[in-house]
Amino acid sequence: MGWFSSNSIRVGNGYDVHALKEGLPMWLCGVSIPSEKGFVAHSDGDVAIHALCDALLGAAALGDIGLHFPDSDPKYKGIDSKKLLAEVVGMLKDRKRNGGELYDIENVDITIALQEPKLRPYIDQMRETLARIMGIEKTRVSVKATTTEHLGFVGRGEGCEVWATVQLITKSAKRIFFWT
Repeated sequence: MGWFSSNSIRVGNGYDVHALKEGLPMWLCGVSIPSEKGFVAHSDGDVAIHALCDALLGAAALGDIGLHFPDSDPKYKGIDSKKLLAEVVGMLKDRKRNGGELYDIENVDITIALQEPKLRPYIDQMRETLARIMGIEKTRVSVKATTTEHLGFVGRGEGCEVWATVQLITKSAKRIFFWT
């Protein structure tokens, strides 16, 4: 006989889009990317972190980024999206908010669609930055970049879109007794 904790797997998806405009800064996954264009947004415009926040919140059934950090609230004007991600990660560890559940981030997978600039030189730094904020190993964070072969608004250099998928493990306080 013995005891074991019951765990369950939760999956969340996030998606976000931001327009590009000359003269604005470009932030992706918490990293400043040299570019003539940056993202039009209420916050710093880090479209990748926004999609990641939505994926994490969705997996935990906690709503979305707009619910917790509305763009109608002046306190979020120009905010560093890394702070938003840190707050979302804190929500996952809040038993009171989550009906007694604690969520551990098992893995993160992000795909960024952007025609230019090329992001390959920044991918490792992006993974390290996200892993540090989330308190997980870099090996649990995947960031990929693609173009749209000059098709659509991304291909015309008008914007960027990002998809994020996360897997959470819930650590239930329940213990199950079994006989062997």
